[in-house]
Amino acid sequence: MNRADDEGRVTLSDVAREAEVSISTVSKVLNGHSHVAASTRERVEELLLRHGYPRGRRAGADAPLIEIVFHQLDSPWAMELLRGVEAVAAVRGAGVVVTHSGSRHAPGPEWIEAVVRRRPLGVVLAFSSLSPELKQQLWSRSIPFVVIDPAGDPDLDVPSVGSANWAGGLAATRHLIEQGHRRIGIITGPEDMLCSLARLDGYRSALTMAGLEPEASLVEFGDFHAEGGYLCGGRLLAHEERPTAVFAGSDLQALGVLEAARVRGLRVPEDLSVVGYDDLEIAKWTSPALTTVRQPLREMAEEATRLLLRPRDDKSPLPTRLELSTTLVVRASTAPPPQG
Repeated sequence: MNRADDEGRVTLSDVAREAEVSISTVSKVLNGHSHVAASTRERVEELLLRHGYPRGRRAGADAPLIEIVFHQLDSPWAMELLRGVEAVAAVRGAGVVVTHSGSRHAPGPEWIEAVVRRRPLGVVLAFSSLSPELKQQLWSRSIPFVVIDPAGDPDLDVPSVGSANWAGGLAATRHLIEQGHRRIGIITGPEDMLCSLARLDGYRSALTMAGLEPEASLVEFGDFHAEGGYLCGGRLLAHEERPTAVFAGSDLQALGVLEAARVRGLRVPEDLSVVGYDDLEIAKWTSPALTTVRQPLREMAEEATRLLLRPRDDKSPLPTRLELSTTLVVRASTAPPPQG
């Protein structure tokens, strides 16, 4: 009879024996080393989970941390999320570590080894999802994670926090229609991102409900950055029958549209109305001040961090999807279309 039977808890030697590997191999899996065959790692992880092997923070560890993973750091959008995480972490006496993954879809396999060494209280992933193997490694070490505004449709076992992107796209387009615009272009985000497609669906729904036919030629897929907004905006404004309004799927893209209009001698809002998305701090300082859809970025990050910091004895299931509302903020960049 092994120690798991005698004392009610499993040991590393028990797991190693059952997995038919050495104790050293089990230790490598526990500590996230990459030099373990995938099939072996999966077998050991499954046994560790099945037997409830304790995987909490090690005694004497450094100050508790929350880790936030970005695919890009050079944007006001990322800074708003970071401020939200920091606000909640500070209240709980935790620090924040920032990781640059380089991919909006998933951090690379080398990331998990560093995470295991740091042993954060939890991980916030902006856009990114995780492979089954990476998820398993975090779960088995009792490191919870939450995705903010996921790029794709997250798995049902992955909690996520986002905003009402469809409703935001609907509100932005409906505002332009109520101003009298009938030819409205859109620059949404990358075509493989859930939030981009949801905003596009909201735009199309608003047009359809108003009896207007969505035109494929007035749809551009951008990258959420100013340069992309400038390029996409230039293509829309080059149409022989150009749109009288553009809904840009981010404030940064809207900045690019404002510049594309300026170099063509078009005045905003007299000749062209522009709506952004996010309501970053810069939106109220553009010329003219930008009408936009407020996405509660900081609040999204705060909610994600609170989910990670729930009391460990709270056994209620994490919400699969938490969606915060969006709000239209009307400023000076929208007006009725020019006559004729």
